[in-house]
Amino acid sequence: MTSNPVFVLGILCLIIIISEWLTKKAYFRHFGTALMVILFGATFSNLGVIPSASNSIPLYSGIFKYLAPLSIFYLLLEVNLKSLKNAGLPMLFMFFVGVVGTVTGVLIGMQVVSGQEVFGENFRPLAGMFTGTYIGGSVNFNALALHYKIAEKGNVFAGAVAVDNIITSVWMIACIAIPKVLQRFVPRNKMIETEPEKESGIDMENYDNQMINSKNLAILLVLGLFTILVSDFLVEWINGLAGIKLPSILILTTIALIMAQIPFVHHLPGSRLLGLFSVYLFLVVIGAYCEFAALSQIGVLALNLLIFTLILVSIHGLLIFGIAWLAKMDWELAAIASQANIGGSSTALALSKGLNRNDLFLPSILVGALGNGVGTYLGFLIAATL
Repeated sequence: MTSNPVFVLGILCLIIIISEWLTKKAYFRHFGTALMVILFGATFSNLGVIPSASNSIPLYSGIFKYLAPLSIFYLLLEVNLKSLKNAGLPMLFMFFVGVVGTVTGVLIGMQVVSGQEVFGENFRPLAGMFTGTYIGGSVNFNALALHYKIAEKGNVFAGAVAVDNIITSVWMIACIAIPKVLQRFVPRNKMIETEPEKESGIDMENYDNQMINSKNLAILLVLGLFTILVSDFLVEWINGLAGIKLPSILILTTIALIMAQIPFVHHLPGSRLLGLFSVYLFLVVIGAYCEFAALSQIGVLALNLLIFTLILVSIHGLLIFGIAWLAKMDWELAAIASQANIGGSSTALALSKGLNRNDLFLPSILVGALGNGVGTYLGFLIAATL
């Protein structure tokens, strides 16, 4: 029964239901659905309810090969580059300061922990993954993990996700506290740079609740599936033509960003819903690949990852708030721009709500979406050049 793909898929979906329900409760709210599904996936596989890495089934391979790239494709359809002007120059400026801070933090952090020595063959992929995720969130993290096959190393990936979640949560708290402290000692006027939200193409009231009908579902599936086919074809074609083996996920990202600029595609309801659901299924399988018996082997790796990410985020924070101080910027705006880097659109939006900055709801989403777009490219660049 445990190897029956129908049974296993049913359990994977059940895990998502349980995780979503639990994260609505006060005690589990700060864990986040992504971490919860990984933990439940690991628990269920180690209890023998679903297969683990040592007795993997074709269903898992299909999720890695097709569903994970689809999740990235659907989430990137939200990136409307034309609407970025609505974020305002101060927000865009601080966002790119944060990007520079992240890249600098990765380079220095890896030197401090002797990354090449302690992470071995995972050195470049991990550097790229954390570059991507701390520029625009987990979409970029997963894209690099898929290409470099870190996603198939359940324990390493689970350790990296756990560290990422810990640091993201700590930085969220810091981004709430730091502006309040700085405002007390160095008062700054609030900057309001938003345009009418209707120009952005984002329905703020229903941002996390999308309705979808059968026609739109079919259109999204056709677009996603054929994009995977085209990406794989272009990889082989370019390799045969120029002898260059480009990452398939990078081509898929580029196609998704181009499609996102087409109004009809960008406004299709359901892309975020499909993207999130696909991500959660993918992460449950990641959890299933995490065998507790092998967890002791990543103890030192996890500690070094924690030190590395602490250095990374500290440098990012010092740079973004340092530039905000020198440029006499709005402290809360700088914090939200930083959170758009470290956690992506969702956490940046949550922070703007927590700081009662309704005027920055839209800019936080827009620069977070920009991070989804550029983070993957910079992640691959860092992984290739280190």
